[in-house]
Amino acid sequence: MAEKVRAVILCGSPEADSGFIKNYLNDEDYIICADSGYNIAVSLGIKPDLFVGDFDSYLGYVDTGTEVIKLNTHKDDTDSMHCAEFCVKKGFKEVVLLNASGGRLDHTIANLSVLKYLAEKGVKAKIETARETVQFLPSGEYTYSNLNGKTFSVIPFGCDKAVVSYEGDVEYPADNLTLDSSLVIGVSNIFRSDNVKVKILSGAVVFIVNGF
Repeated sequence: MAEKVRAVILCGSPEADSGFIKNYLNDEDYIICADSGYNIAVSLGIKPDLFVGDFDSYLGYVDTGTEVIKLNTHKDDTDSMHCAEFCVKKGFKEVVLLNASGGRLDHTIANLSVLKYLAEKGVKAKIETARETVQFLPSGEYTYSNLNGKTFSVIPFGCDKAVVSYEGDVEYPADNLTLDSSLVIGVSNIFRSDNVKVKILSGAVVFIVNGF
């Protein structure tokens, strides 16, 4: 991609935190509105680079200068997934989804699948809110710094089980711990040091950090 290296997908959750969104964005971001996410952009005076949607939840006018990809209303994927596919096609290596949780639970879960899709394409992706950061982590090692006191949860996603280990001080240590998708033993752990390594030894997880 050219000068803008981070893409931000602005989704259409009705539980928008306008202050957080406005403060999060910067001039270096390539901003994509997923259908009614455009309502949020308009309310904040933000001019996105791209609108992607089928105009089922946004019925207004898209400002001149914003590229539009109009989707068929009868489609297999969500507007957010089409935004993610665009990001992969254009070569973005970092993608953030804003306003992507809350409201309809099915849309929130679908956006977790968007994170999985992006991670499998080699893109560093996350959902950000004022309260939490959400990632999809396939097998591998991940280092987290300066989060002492924050809560984190590790939940198998896209698989029945995941095996995890933590290096560094946490409230509930794990060494080759098997997490089952039908149990909740990976929820509400706490960082007790500023450097923790999370190892996903098999399977894949949704990793959520709370407490911001």
